[in-house]
Formats: sequence, C-alpha cells, structure tokens
Amino acid sequence: MRKKIVLKIGTATLTAGSDRISRGKIEDMARQIIQLKDEYQIILVSSGAIATAKQFINISGWENVVASKQAMSAIGQPKLMQIYSEVFNDFGIKIAQCLMTYRDFENEEAQVNTINTIEELLKHDYVPIINENDTVATEELVVGDNDKLGALVTTLMNADMLVLASDIDGVFDKNPHTHSDARLIEQISDLQTVKHFIEERDNGLGTGGMTSKFEAAEVCLSKNIEMRITNGANPNFLVNCLTEKTPHTKFLPGVLTK
Repeated sequence: MRKKIVLKIGTATLTAGSDRISRGKIEDMARQIIQLKDEYQIILVSSGAIATAKQFINISGWENVVASKQAMSAIGQPKLMQIYSEVFNDFGIKIAQCLMTYRDFENEEAQVNTINTIEELLKHDYVPIINENDTVATEELVVGDNDKLGALVTTLMNADMLVLASDIDGVFDKNPHTHSDARLIEQISDLQTVKHFIEERDNGLGTGGMTSKFEAAEVCLSKNIEMRITNGANPNFLVNCLTEKTPHTKFLPGVLTK
C-alpha cells in the first residue's frame, strides 16, 4: 500500500523568491509527484492565492486589511488553480480543488465528507489541492500561511507524514539569515527544548513563520505523525527530503510536552 503524504507549499516556495508564481517551481513539483507516484499518494496544501492575484491586479489602493486580502484571495485562487492545471496537465497529472475552513475540522459530518472525498480522488489518481477558503475564513490571512491547515489535513486523513516546503532548510539554533554560524537541528521530538530558537522575520509575501510551523508540529506529534521542514527552493526538494539527500528537520513522535 502506498504511503500518504501531505505536502504543504508555502508562498515563498511557489514564488521562488520572486513576486509572482513560478511555473518552473510547479513543474519541479509535478516531476517529483510523477517520480514518487508508485510509492506515495500526495495531497497538496497550497498557499499563494494572494500572491497570484498581485500578478493580475494593480494593488495600489488595496489597503493591507483582511477584507482586501479576502478579495485578493477570491481573485487569485481560480488563477492559481489554472496555473496548476495547465502545468500539471503537461505531465499527465489530474488535479482537484478542495477549499476548506477550520469549521470543517470541528464538524463530524464535514470530517467524514472530507475524508470520503479526498480518498475517492486519490483512488482515481487525482491530486487534491487544498487551500483555506479565505473569502469566508480569516485566520490564515493573518498568520500561518496554511501550516496549521496542512497539519489538520494530515491528521484528518491519517497520513504518514506532513512535509512543509518553506524558504529555509529547517529549524536552526539561530536565525541563519542573520547568523553565519547557525546550526541546523536535524531531529526534534520534544518541542519545548527548541522553542526558544524561534526568531521570526517578514519576507513580505507569505504569512508563515517558524511559530506556525511549531504549531503544526504540535498537531502532528499529538497524533504520532512525523513532520518535516525542508527548503522548497531546492530542485527536487521533496524527493531529496524523503531520501535523506538534502538537509531538513524531522519532528518525530516521542516526548510531547505542552
């Protein structure tokens, strides 16, 4: 039986360090899905709707408030899915969009319906692409960049692993962007021992940060599910992470102290 992996793609990964969605990065993801398909079923949790909208609209006059971000998400989400569809179709990959809110994880009937829908899509070799329905929900617009959503999807689907593709190799003992001697922490089982290493920075695009990644890890570890953080900027980042060929941080079920 194939393992089930939830891959959360952050805005920084999707834009490849630019101010627009990178088709090249989505092609990189498509190649990896093809390479892994015999061993893994992949569920994508994708950010990037607002970044996509900024490619198509003049954002002057749009205030940096939740209502404007909701509107931009409504503009960008279908265009983002169009890009996914066009690129993945070139590789023979079928996709399906699933928009969710946190209420879907709190309602038992919604949980069952979500599980059944995603399992049916996977059975027919569709790649589910999940995003929060930002036009009716606001939390991920403020903080998170879908990290927690990825964790909730992982636990709901009882997946084998959550992989967060970010703009950093993993958790460091210092901020590697400001400290050249920062050391990567390759394995974590007790979150309390490393939480003091969190140092946030704003990259101007996504809303994610190490705090939201630790919250996602907390969700996964509480259900004995492994989580990894890897640098999505690297080519073949998912395959290399799964085969231990690239630096990354593993959060392994063990001691979870709250």
